Amino acid sequence: MKITNPLVVFDLETTGTWVEKDRIVEIGMVKLMPDGTKQDYVKRVNPGMPIPVNVTRIIDITNDDVKDAPRFKEIAKEVIEFIGDADLGGFNIQRFDIPVLERELLEAGFSFHWKERAIYDAQKVFHIHEKRDLMAAYQLYCDKELTIAHTALGDAQATVEIFEAQIRKYGEEAKGIESLKDFDYEQSSAYYDAERKFCWWGGNLYPTFGKYRRKKHIKDIVKAERSYLKWIASADFSDEIKTMAENALRGEFPKPPENL
Repeated sequence: MKITNPLVVFDLETTGTWVEKDRIVEIGMVKLMPDGTKQDYVKRVNPGMPIPVNVTRIIDITNDDVKDAPRFKEIAKEVIEFIGDADLGGFNIQRFDIPVLERELLEAGFSFHWKERAIYDAQKVFHIHEKRDLMAAYQLYCDKELTIAHTALGDAQATVEIFEAQIRKYGEEAKGIESLKDFDYEQSSAYYDAERKFCWWGGNLYPTFGKYRRKKHIKDIVKAERSYLKWIASADFSDEIKTMAENALRGEFPKPPENL
């Protein structure tokens, strides 16, 4: 791969997908030089918080794996020195990895001037050039061209075939469609309700809207401003959210799911 400037391609494994709060568990970087030489850097990190069970299932890193690892602030200097003045590359780095790395470096006392660098995001290129619709899925999983696309019945029939192929590829034929439940993004996420108004993090429930958005959790809001929860209980929210707010005002708080 021809490059004119040094390029660091990196990836983070983290405790979750909350850019503002989740922590780095592992950082891996590949530094490519214009002369063709290459350097690797990989380090596991103690995030200072429990790794949720559903995250461990994805990244295959447990709390025991990182209990003796350094905190990020202990390796921040070597991370910033490894990157140097290189351009940056990765997959979905602009939306996730760069903001998380920037926050962790700032908290460790280092500035990260990434906006001055060229950024190469493979996900953006992939999404621009490769279709990700029903026809593309039908071709991928069923190896057939969808000739009756954009008719309700045709699309439904194609989706049935896609499910059958996904069960064979990812699931268990004996369990059938139920074996795909583990791939439910909503189920594995930390959202409390269907409308995504509240989200679990670190065992506490945070609003994802308004002035307390990802700043104070429910227990703190009860102490700081009970009227805010009274407003939620009487405003245009789902019954699930209203009940939760009413219970919180009585000192009864929901418990986080076991898989978080």
